[in-house]
Amino acid sequence: MKTVILFFAVIISISTFASDEKYFAQMGKQVQAVYAAKTIDEYQAAVNAFDRIASAEKTKWEPYYYSGFGNIMMAITEKEGSKKDSYLDLALTAIEKGKQLVPEESELVALEGFVHMIRVTVDPATRGQKFSGLSMQTFGKAIGMNPKNPRALSLLAQMQLGTARFFNQPPTEACETAHKAAAIFESVAEPENPLAPRWGKEMNVGVLQNCK
Repeated sequence: MKTVILFFAVIISISTFASDEKYFAQMGKQVQAVYAAKTIDEYQAAVNAFDRIASAEKTKWEPYYYSGFGNIMMAITEKEGSKKDSYLDLALTAIEKGKQLVPEESELVALEGFVHMIRVTVDPATRGQKFSGLSMQTFGKAIGMNPKNPRALSLLAQMQLGTARFFNQPPTEACETAHKAAAIFESVAEPENPLAPRWGKEMNVGVLQNCK
């Protein structure tokens, strides 16, 4: 009986390993695609693939994360306000699904803050106060979950820089935050999860260009 149990345990283990290999291979290909994308069509193709993977891999949070990221990038690329909002709505839906699987994942919370940040750009005059505050609050939450999340720090620095410009103040706080992010980007070791987010370094450099 023990031999039979061991046999089935080995079969299940092999099957799981093969499934994980396929998952990482599929995801790795699409992650590279979404990072390389330049146009809405290219982003959309990657997002469609992430959504298909999410439907098949219901316990994995990464497809939802990258679907959200792709939709945010489409919102940034899009010029029309209503379409921007549509992409951001889709991004938030994907992020919320990911958070249902891993509620304490700092990367998902930082991405949620990114959605709020891009909401401001649709209509800064009427949305600035609400969504600027909401984005900074959400980035703060992500940093509280993981103080070494460089994307959360970099995005927060962008909002701090925008606030400083609005009030015609020096970007001291933004620069301090961006320098913290830069140090983490430079020192971070290879993540255990090969699908862990890697973007944000160039964005942070953009903030640092405003610092003396």
